[in-house]
Amino acid sequence: MHLVINTLNSISSRYAPSRVLSFNSSHVFKTLQLINREGYVSRLLLIKELQLGEGSIKTLIKHLKMKKLIITTNKGTAMSESGQKIFEEMSRFICAETQIPRSSISVSVFNYAILLRFVKYAIKQGVEQRDAAIKMGAKGATTLVYRDGKFLIPGTKYNALKDERTIERILKDKLSPINDDIIIIGSDDSSIVLSELASKSAALYTLESHGHHKDFKLVPNTRTVMAKKNSE
Repeated sequence: MHLVINTLNSISSRYAPSRVLSFNSSHVFKTLQLINREGYVSRLLLIKELQLGEGSIKTLIKHLKMKKLIITTNKGTAMSESGQKIFEEMSRFICAETQIPRSSISVSVFNYAILLRFVKYAIKQGVEQRDAAIKMGAKGATTLVYRDGKFLIPGTKYNALKDERTIERILKDKLSPINDDIIIIGSDDSSIVLSELASKSAALYTLESHGHHKDFKLVPNTRTVMAKKNSE
């Protein structure tokens, strides 16, 4: 996973003497998500979904092509085999996402939740995830740990959603969490896109931090395990 995160970071790094880039790894990951969902994407779609200018989108596509993660055709931009592998690896950890309404734990107008799996050792009190969201320009982020049917504040046994049954139901229905899953909710007052990118940025920061933990173990790819069983 650390190599995957490094790849995303390298795509969002400038190549001297180019100008400072207006996109980062969260934009790169969302681009791969859009391509995976649509099959082919146009520059106009990327401009709309990422809220970046045409010049930034051209540079983003150029960097993705340099890393051989995408191919361009008459139909638009599509995922390469290498890009699909990276996307599948990311999707094993970033398992589900959903927009949620305003509540006592996410006080901004726009709120976007992401579920992370296999990363419990990377979470302390959620301060780092909040800071990562703020660096994106969002208002902040809230981090929760799912355990025994409850959404807890990290490092405590306090059920953050005990008085927010509607939000609790949405998160359970849309994200399908299991024990020790992490939920990061990016929040912003101006845009759902920014709240989504903020939550993605916090999630990617968490994955990168988790890769350095001494207890980190890469979870076997389910598809690989099944193929191995079928060949025996």
